[in-house]
Amino acid sequence: MSVETVLIEPLDALYSDRNPQVLRVGLVVPQSGALGIIGPSAVDAALLAAHEINSACGVRDRRLELVLVDAGVPPAEVAAQVRRLADAGAVEVLVGFHTSDVHRAIEAVVTGRVPYIFTPPHEGGRRLPGVVCTGVDPMRQLRESIGWLTRQHRLRRWALIGNDYIWPQATHRAAARLIAEARSSVVYERRVAFGAVREGLDELFAGLRTTGADALLLSLIGRDLVDFNRALRHAGLDRILVRLSGSLEENGLLAYGGDDTGGMYAVMQSFASQTDDRRLGLAERHRALFGPEAPVLDAYAEGLYDGLHLVAALASWNALGPNGLAAAVHRLLDGDPEGTRAAWARSPLGPPRRQVFLARAEGLDFAVLPRRESTSIWK
Repeated sequence: MSVETVLIEPLDALYSDRNPQVLRVGLVVPQSGALGIIGPSAVDAALLAAHEINSACGVRDRRLELVLVDAGVPPAEVAAQVRRLADAGAVEVLVGFHTSDVHRAIEAVVTGRVPYIFTPPHEGGRRLPGVVCTGVDPMRQLRESIGWLTRQHRLRRWALIGNDYIWPQATHRAAARLIAEARSSVVYERRVAFGAVREGLDELFAGLRTTGADALLLSLIGRDLVDFNRALRHAGLDRILVRLSGSLEENGLLAYGGDDTGGMYAVMQSFASQTDDRRLGLAERHRALFGPEAPVLDAYAEGLYDGLHLVAALASWNALGPNGLAAAVHRLLDGDPEGTRAAWARSPLGPPRRQVFLARAEGLDFAVLPRRESTSIWK
């Protein structure tokens, strides 16, 4: 089966003629850097969504084309690339997932000019005009899981270790509050620059041992999270600490060889192992288009898939512009399903899920906790 969309490079988008029958979407996802290991999954998901939209005659008789921007380089470089595309009118909307420092740099150059939909978990706070976050903020992502894990495992001493940028900073602030509410305490906190985890392992492990931590919140991302978990296993600390991550997904779990300790948890908006109709349908459609060897579609990829279908829904309402974007997105995601059904007609799986799930690593996969174990996690 051929893919019914076009994926083009930024230079080609800058210097090719504009076609009024084409809607060009800037796809801003990491192809390198800390999150590069999950880039292929994200691109697959975006291509699948664009294929479905174009196979359904596009939106308002316009076909989607995707302009791939590497979000794995430094924030200023990503923002400069996006600015050039926006200045030239080479993209009409941006959709992406990347680190929040990249997000803030992009937001500053496109606000009020090009609508921008940011799909992963985010740091919270107000957004500039024309910018919408569709993921979850730290309080919503962690609230139920920290309380449940603290009670379930009788945890008393939490450590917080993450990368040193906006999202982990906000995550640690939220976690400290939630840990206190759970009548536990934070006994150790460190944030590490991208790529510096390996050099700092001795200090980090010494801190975990000397403080007597029994729980660890990990807000490291991508390659740093993989490296840390491998080293933690080698040091034997993986069987001592109950661990929770708001960024670990299937590609990262596979990359560090899986986890059979029973103490590694992740909290995300979806997991590939879920057997609900939506997740099974997404996996089936992905395999049909890309074959059985295609990368697993993780939660980041599903968010990006939904972001592209959100673009189509907005365009079908003639609401794809920076002015009034937040209100239109709110209506599509949180409004009356009957009133918005027609806007999602090009999405075979319908609107995105609006839930958070807690899962435990079991080998190379995740087992999502059943509702009877943690009923309040599912909103």
